[in-house]
Amino acid sequence: MTKSRKILLLMVVLLVATFYAFGLQDWLSLEAFQSSRNQLIEFSRANPVVSSAVFFVVYIAVTALSLPFAAILTLVGGAVFGFWWALLLVSFASTIGATLAFLLARTILREWVQRRFAAWLEPINRGIEKDGIFYLFTLRLIPVFPFFLVNMVMGLTSIPAFSYYWVSQLGMLFGTALYVEVGAELGLATSIPGIFSIGVIRAVVALSLFPWLARAVVNRVRSHKMLRKFNRPRSYDANVIVIGGGSAGLVSAWIASHAKAKVVLIEKQRMGGDCLNTGCVPSKTLLRAASVAHLVSRAGEFGIRAGNPQVDFSAVMARVKQAIATIEPHDSVERFEALGVECIAGEARLLSPWSVQVGDQVITARSIVLATGARPHIPHINGLDTVPYFTSDTIWNLTTLPKRLLVLGGGPIGCELAQAFARLGSKVAIVNQSETLLPREDRAVSLFLQTSLEKEGIRLLNGCSISGFDLAMEGHVALLTGADEGVTQQESFDVLLVATGRQANTEGLGLEALGIELASNKLAVNEYMQTAFPHIYACGDLVGPWQFTHMAAFQAWYAAINAMFGTLWRFRINYRVVPRVTFTDPEVARVGLNEKEAQEKLIAFELTEYSLQDLDRAITDSDNHGFIRVLTVPGSDRILGVSMVGTHAGELLNEFVFAMTHGLGLKKILGTIHVYPTWGEANKHVAGLWQRNHAPEWLYRWLERWQKFMRRG
Repeated sequence: MTKSRKILLLMVVLLVATFYAFGLQDWLSLEAFQSSRNQLIEFSRANPVVSSAVFFVVYIAVTALSLPFAAILTLVGGAVFGFWWALLLVSFASTIGATLAFLLARTILREWVQRRFAAWLEPINRGIEKDGIFYLFTLRLIPVFPFFLVNMVMGLTSIPAFSYYWVSQLGMLFGTALYVEVGAELGLATSIPGIFSIGVIRAVVALSLFPWLARAVVNRVRSHKMLRKFNRPRSYDANVIVIGGGSAGLVSAWIASHAKAKVVLIEKQRMGGDCLNTGCVPSKTLLRAASVAHLVSRAGEFGIRAGNPQVDFSAVMARVKQAIATIEPHDSVERFEALGVECIAGEARLLSPWSVQVGDQVITARSIVLATGARPHIPHINGLDTVPYFTSDTIWNLTTLPKRLLVLGGGPIGCELAQAFARLGSKVAIVNQSETLLPREDRAVSLFLQTSLEKEGIRLLNGCSISGFDLAMEGHVALLTGADEGVTQQESFDVLLVATGRQANTEGLGLEALGIELASNKLAVNEYMQTAFPHIYACGDLVGPWQFTHMAAFQAWYAAINAMFGTLWRFRINYRVVPRVTFTDPEVARVGLNEKEAQEKLIAFELTEYSLQDLDRAITDSDNHGFIRVLTVPGSDRILGVSMVGTHAGELLNEFVFAMTHGLGLKKILGTIHVYPTWGEANKHVAGLWQRNHAPEWLYRWLERWQKFMRRG
């Protein structure tokens, strides 16, 4: 920071410190105004120029220094000067003060605001780049952020100062008028009953309704701006068109059909999407076969002689296909047609916010729900196309068990499939760019899983990436690099599984032609699952932020309901309670915050940890390993999040999901009867541990004295 900027900053700090040091804030309160109300009004009438000038200068100073008294001054101005003159004074004073605060931020606060309000700055910057003037006008008209923060943050953008001035003047005018009107009505009141006069009530009601009305107007203007170049149909072929027959699309169609809407469902490949055909169903079927093989290999622990399991890989894969075939009717065309849904096979392309083309057919609907899912992400690696590699979509085409499987990616998919193939007999290694597996989880959770996988013979190559491939006598070789540049080691393999995440299916939908933008390679939606067009909704893996089947179904409910009834009432989605499970052995399960996220977000918490080593049912099952970690609000039993690793962790998590969803704390879990001996008792034990940690020691001392007294007879 330059010397002149430091001097300017020091001057601002001294002014603010002086303001509070001399107790000037006491003069800018409603109590102070109420005690001297009549005198101020009489003085302003006797000295209109002087009183107006003083008020004008004070208002500018308060706003420029971002002091929290502008709203009170606006009310006082209305009460002292009357509506029209106060509106003139406040409108110009507030805008001049806001512009000065804007210039101060631009001059001296750039680094501090960037660091302190980085999360808030990101969406504002995106808005400024897209449509700065309209975005600023929206912020002024609808105070989503405090005005002092708008002043500072806007100072960090490239918007011109003059544009900032006139947009602020116009945008704040309506809200200023309402505040001044409330103050004017209060100024006219001569008694306590007068405060509750029709005029005051009318002004207060108008002030409370203003943000809602302003938001409706802004949304209407934005909608008109987006839709004006398209011809809206006079009538529609359907109420809702759903594009995509995966989990999100099927749930959307199911909900809409049950609401008696005319629904058209378009799917270009297979009904059921990834979950049925290449994701949840086949992977969990494979994991079950692998767990049986592993259990057989552990038979000696239970006093049973079974020998080493003999795996028939072709039979295992046949069972995977059978599981898909058995569940397939649940997601079939026949089932949804029986529900009244018109199912069309083909590739859909948006022609307008109300029309979709499928082949030579054009279908119109009042609303459209996009649920096209995602596909495996394929990284750019030299020579990848020269080696036998598979993804989570294509691994099910294997007919023989690979002797050496190299897994690229240490996320949930990579860990699950790596363990499954290792238990079926493959020699498995995981190449993971992060320092630990499952990098989003707490380090203790990740390290526990790593230890378990290593005990089963899986090699973990953490902190590594594949830079290329080579061909050797023993087969294919991956060239690995670590944190430092240069080749550090080589890893031989027969089959490569690429599990480096998934990317949204947005190609071919016609999004670019409509002007619908992507955010981080996903389709951007608001809290109502709407895209930039209010009639087009999206859900599931296409939008994220979590690519889980249960989250796709959760989002689909909001997308479908809002698509049908959004003109009457809309429902806002809430991601406060989002459960997730990695189905390794031991399972890794989480809901809400973990310790890592809480620390990153500077959220205070208490940590209670219970070891499954002490759980009776875990001991009888010879699976007494793992732990449950619960984060709570300090001094309270309100649950912020739960992380656990262990056998049946996914099942144990459900009780915490229910508790968090319905606002129940650990005391309610502790007060619930849990069957003995079951795994569910672990939840009660961790709640009991929290209770013991918060036991009032002083009460126990008095109880000890009381019991001692009672033994005297």
